[in-house]
Amino acid sequence: MSLLLRFSPASVLSAIFASVLGSFRSRAALQLEIIALRHQISVLRRSGKRPNLTDADRVFWAWLSEVWSNWRSALVIVKPETVIAWHRRGFRWFWAWKVRHGKRGRPNVPEEVRELIRRMSRENPLWGG
Repeated sequence: MSLLLRFSPASVLSAIFASVLGSFRSRAALQLEIIALRHQISVLRRSGKRPNLTDADRVFWAWLSEVWSNWRSALVIVKPETVIAWHRRGFRWFWAWKVRHGKRGRPNVPEEVRELIRRMSRENPLWGG
């Protein structure tokens, strides 16, 4: 009996309404929602009072926001704007890493290609003018 007293009629009605709406969604969307909700439960179980998110959690939500258009509806433990900020930060980190570890500047053009461009330019004076 005490279990029934915990749930308000509004929350029970909301759960019933969500399950009816769920029958009209695709199976993939339902599976993604289940994954998202289970992830949040696992974060809350391993954390104390306040959710303690790791980098892997942030990457998961950034990925989920890319593959699932309705990801905001399942997000409870953080604001959707926070996930978007994580995604943008990850994008900046990737390009910063790429610049540090890649070749700088424009790649070299072989001499024969440069000569071909010069010859075509001389032979066609009206191009690019």
